[in-house]
Amino acid sequence: MPCERKPRFATACRKKLNLNPNIDFQHQHRRRFLMHSTRGLGAAALASLMLGKAQSTQAADMSDGLHFPARAKNVIYLFLSGGPAQMDLFDPKPKLQELNGQEIPRSVVGTQRLTTMTRTQSQFPLAGSQFRFSSCGESGLELSELLPQLAKVADRLTMIRSMHTEPINHDPAVTFLQTGSSVTGRPCIGSWVSYGLGTENADLPAFIVLLSVGSPGGQPVLSKYWHSGFLPGQHQGSQFRSQGEAVINLADPAGISREDRRRIVTAVNDLNRLKLEVTCDPEIEARINAFELAFQMQSSVPDLMDVGGEPKHILEMYGAEPGRASFANNCLLARRLIERGVRFVQLFDKDWDHHGDLPQKLRKKTLETDQASAALIRDLEQRGLLDETLVVCGGEFGRTAYTQGTLSPTNYGRDHHPRCFTVWLAGGGIKPGIVLGKTDDFSYNIVEDPIHVHDLQATILHCLGIDHLRLTYRSQGRDFRLTDVNGHVIERVLA
Repeated sequence: MPCERKPRFATACRKKLNLNPNIDFQHQHRRRFLMHSTRGLGAAALASLMLGKAQSTQAADMSDGLHFPARAKNVIYLFLSGGPAQMDLFDPKPKLQELNGQEIPRSVVGTQRLTTMTRTQSQFPLAGSQFRFSSCGESGLELSELLPQLAKVADRLTMIRSMHTEPINHDPAVTFLQTGSSVTGRPCIGSWVSYGLGTENADLPAFIVLLSVGSPGGQPVLSKYWHSGFLPGQHQGSQFRSQGEAVINLADPAGISREDRRRIVTAVNDLNRLKLEVTCDPEIEARINAFELAFQMQSSVPDLMDVGGEPKHILEMYGAEPGRASFANNCLLARRLIERGVRFVQLFDKDWDHHGDLPQKLRKKTLETDQASAALIRDLEQRGLLDETLVVCGGEFGRTAYTQGTLSPTNYGRDHHPRCFTVWLAGGGIKPGIVLGKTDDFSYNIVEDPIHVHDLQATILHCLGIDHLRLTYRSQGRDFRLTDVNGHVIERVLA
């Protein structure tokens, strides 16, 4: 066709299809052409296709795993922010109680660096736990008297007592556990799971975060702990609140109808797509996906977050109260979320940083969390969901065998301790009723089966059917992965 006929052809197309006369369709991509066709039907269809692709990330094909058959479909991670004392809850040390008040042997401490909070102490007296331990269930798993409800589901648990990490302070340690690096800016584990598997429900994010309301002050729980880093923005964790408006600014403003909001979202996203065609900026695509998902969430979230419709015996089992922001409510919400196809639910519960008054503070925290943690496992099991849901529980590091500050017959505190701590697992793909790893008589050093944070991360991904060596993303000229250049799947805990 001669060049001079092209404008004539384009004009005819515009008249025939009622297209915008100010857009040059001779050099338009197919997507852009559809966006401006009559009544926007092409744009609507394209938006639906783009949204489905972005949200599902081929979820239908990934439900059995990305690299190999999955042992679990979802993860619920109960994160105890601050570092619970392993020898007071999960790792009984009778020798430590026997030597209570004596100076910790220098051979045990070795060359480990201490925090600024205890390195100036003139003495480091050992603090034996004030709490009794007993064997629980057929497995004989030993747990503290502070965990009577968890003791009833002990045969469902796998206890890893030989976890270790590298950072010695809270923020880098939490960052390391969540992202595989103590350097801020890497994607967190939930974002990696979202990136690899997507969601099974286009009306909800793949990765949702729930926060318990802790006491004022203390170690903060920062939003960077569920950030997507250099991954596309749609994989960032979405924080839901269990009290008040579940997602801030999600509801329509006064005077704006559902139909008006649909038109606004469509118009804004049409403009964003025009910009996306020009710049290919992934953040614009993430913004489009976020607007569309938020619109869908306006219908799905209010019903989801209302636990008042749960049977009375379920509310009592968890200790949940409708309308209250609590760890118990969040555990119940976590079950409701994974029922609806959310891939990764992470509960952050703060105030586990007990440098002083540990006996009193630990009693308070276990009263808030023990019943709901056990109820979550029982509830998942009775609904047939435990086999496909991996439950993980633990903090960023452990606590010292010696006391911080003054030791008295009724009181002591413990400093940070990255050399050993405990994490328990249950559900999807995990062998129940076993203990892995062993620490010395002081729960200060690991003597059998050391398990690094990267090993735990690799194992969580493995249970979801993801090879941690192959789930990578290129950024700044290199391929990154959650486990950096380390990590081994913990084969002994797999069912």
